[in-house]
Amino acid sequence: MQQLSPDALAWAQRLVRMNTVSHQSNLALIECIADHLRALGVEPRLTWDDDRRKANLVATLGAGKPGGVVLSGHTDTVPWDGQDWTVDPLAGEIRDGRLYGRGSADMKGWIGIVVAQSRAFLEADLPHAIHYAFSYDEEVGGFGARRLIADMQAAGVGPTRCIVGEPTAMVPAVAHKGVHRWRCCIRGKAAHSSLTPTSVNAVEAGARLVAHIADMADRWRDQGPFQAGFDVPYTTAATCVMHGGIADNVVPEECRVHYEFRNLPGTDEEAMQQAVRERAAQLETPMRAVEPSAGFAFEAFASMPAFQAPQGDPAVALAQRLAGTSQTALVAFGTEAGLFQRAGIPTVICGPGSIAQAHQADEYVSLEQLAACERFLHGLLAA
Repeated sequence: MQQLSPDALAWAQRLVRMNTVSHQSNLALIECIADHLRALGVEPRLTWDDDRRKANLVATLGAGKPGGVVLSGHTDTVPWDGQDWTVDPLAGEIRDGRLYGRGSADMKGWIGIVVAQSRAFLEADLPHAIHYAFSYDEEVGGFGARRLIADMQAAGVGPTRCIVGEPTAMVPAVAHKGVHRWRCCIRGKAAHSSLTPTSVNAVEAGARLVAHIADMADRWRDQGPFQAGFDVPYTTAATCVMHGGIADNVVPEECRVHYEFRNLPGTDEEAMQQAVRERAAQLETPMRAVEPSAGFAFEAFASMPAFQAPQGDPAVALAQRLAGTSQTALVAFGTEAGLFQRAGIPTVICGPGSIAQAHQADEYVSLEQLAACERFLHGLLAA
């Protein structure tokens, strides 16, 4: 069995050792990869966030060739504050056949193995292009990928397949739920708690809205729709943050609620949010009878569309051939796959490691999985 090459391991370690937690810059990592590609004669394109603290990287190996395969990964990681690590999260330590560190599984191992193949991709003189697509801010809502895909389209890049290398133990994954998060700010009217008829209680209004969201979740749990293969085979909703009030004897004027939907492929997340807005409009009528400025304001702060590859999808067929398996899987976590699919690119999710190790203390990916990933990518040389 082919062993992991030293160069591939070195690239995976190099990327793990760079701190790219989502609230920080990823530019050191992006420029590291960009410099490597420039040395090989490939000029990458960068697209920036509004503050120019973060960037996406798009690079075409085999410029001018038709079609091609996108190899996609996100460069940001979640933080490790408060987690009980036994190794340095940024050391890239090898122990017992595993590469440890934040992002090793999710998903710097994949990106490192991809970058390590650059020279081989170029020297193979493939009939089609290979496109690298490395994004920022996937962990906080997929904001970078939207600009990355728009840049690819503006540049006329027309790939025929996309592989998103999120950790699936190298089994092609063909579906995941969407993730849509909303912030609701409720404005009421403050008063002494002995004079409640003159006030509008923002916390109570928020609680009534939260109860409606919980009722929606109960209905989906009991009535579906259902899709077998997911750990939770129906759409879910959850309220995860609620803040309001300043004192025990002051009717609260403001309240803030964060909630999310994780919707099955094929279900309409916009209709779900519309049902929440309609309930808010009902609640606003008595609130505004007391205080005309009272009400609800909604803001979407994360949205990753659901993903499902159709039967006969060419990206799935390619991943199965490269992985040497007829298996497919469904995954519970969200990815950028739905964004590439909505851009008209047949997409599959397949990468090294397990999501069970991601976002945890002592996150790791096994060297065996990284070697399997390298074999998978070598298969593209014969594509």
